[in-house]
Amino acid sequence: MEFIFINYRRNDNRSHVARCEIQALPLRTLRWYGPVLLAAFRVPFGLIAPDSVFPQRHEETWIACGTPSSDNVRKRLTMQPAPILSGIGTSLPDHVVTNDDLAAHLDTSDEWIRTRTGIRERRAVAPGTATGDLAYAAAQGALKSAGSAAVDLVILATTTPDHPCPATAPHVAQRLGLTGVPAWDLGAVCSGFVYGLACASSFVCSGAASRVLLIGADTYSTITDPGDRSTRAIFGDGAGAVVIRAGTADEAGAIGPVTLGSDGSLKDAILVDAGGSRHPLAGRGSAQESQYFTMQGRTVFRHAVERMSQSAEEVRTEVGWSTDDVDCLVAHQANARIIDAVAARMGLAPERCARSIERLGNTAAASIPLALAEAARSGQLRAGSRVLLTAFGGGATWGAAALTWPDVSPVSI
Repeated sequence: MEFIFINYRRNDNRSHVARCEIQALPLRTLRWYGPVLLAAFRVPFGLIAPDSVFPQRHEETWIACGTPSSDNVRKRLTMQPAPILSGIGTSLPDHVVTNDDLAAHLDTSDEWIRTRTGIRERRAVAPGTATGDLAYAAAQGALKSAGSAAVDLVILATTTPDHPCPATAPHVAQRLGLTGVPAWDLGAVCSGFVYGLACASSFVCSGAASRVLLIGADTYSTITDPGDRSTRAIFGDGAGAVVIRAGTADEAGAIGPVTLGSDGSLKDAILVDAGGSRHPLAGRGSAQESQYFTMQGRTVFRHAVERMSQSAEEVRTEVGWSTDDVDCLVAHQANARIIDAVAARMGLAPERCARSIERLGNTAAASIPLALAEAARSGQLRAGSRVLLTAFGGGATWGAAALTWPDVSPVSI
């Protein structure tokens, strides 16, 4: 049994403390999603303040304006939905590109790539296949895994949309028979899936949506320089999708808390220079290299390890897990050495890390759902497993989330 103390200030400026027993919704969830929860039961909120009434609890008090009775607040809070992962699907191109394939036309070797990245092979789309095609297939798998094709909104995390304009998500939704459903692209590069989790979870917690389809899909083979061994060897194409539904926080599949961050001073560390309004493609002459993806490897490595481990630790502490409680760390599959370094900083054994990097490479926004699906298929994840997700991407952006793994079977299409 958990408690939250809500300080209500009435119109006559007198205040009282309402003590509400919360059984169905953990206090940590209320702290993370408190603003949308208060908005959901139509109590305008002001700020979060330290608990001066019960300081020994080291918790927080929600300061709100309005005159709801404590009984009404208790009833609405205990009924507030929590985000639950209820289905997962994946899609990969058929074409496999091995290290030896790359070595045939680049100044590299299988040994050079494996020792620096941990990657043996990756997938690449065929000409004419776009990110939206992989996203559509992965979404079909997720909906089949969840047992229902009905959703209230669609979010597609990607850096490689089918077109600069319009967004790819509405077309994916239309192909799924979801015309009329809100759909949009989300651009947080390799952190996109975690950013999407935060967005989808907020919609569910606020009651604005009961089922959300979240897709992470990228085709970096279309934006990497064919002659650049440092990027061509790392990235692969793929898509992963999940369905997030409304449920209760004590269910397997419960998501949260989620933490996000960014640092725009690192905008050049991961970059496609041309194609936006700052450097339009029109009139750029022969500067074709500016249309390709570039990355400052050492800078990215250092910041990725720091931010991914830091944000994962924040979530672990917030959710109340010890290091031993964590069954699986699912880090963005950027590089095997980055995954190892993050795990080491957190005191986690390497065998508790999910890995798809060796077979799939870095699939950007798709890497976390693809790694989750692979871990579930291999038995590394079982119903009830306590999972930490963490990612770092261009922007720079980063984020982490906690997840209790549900009893679901991934579907690959």
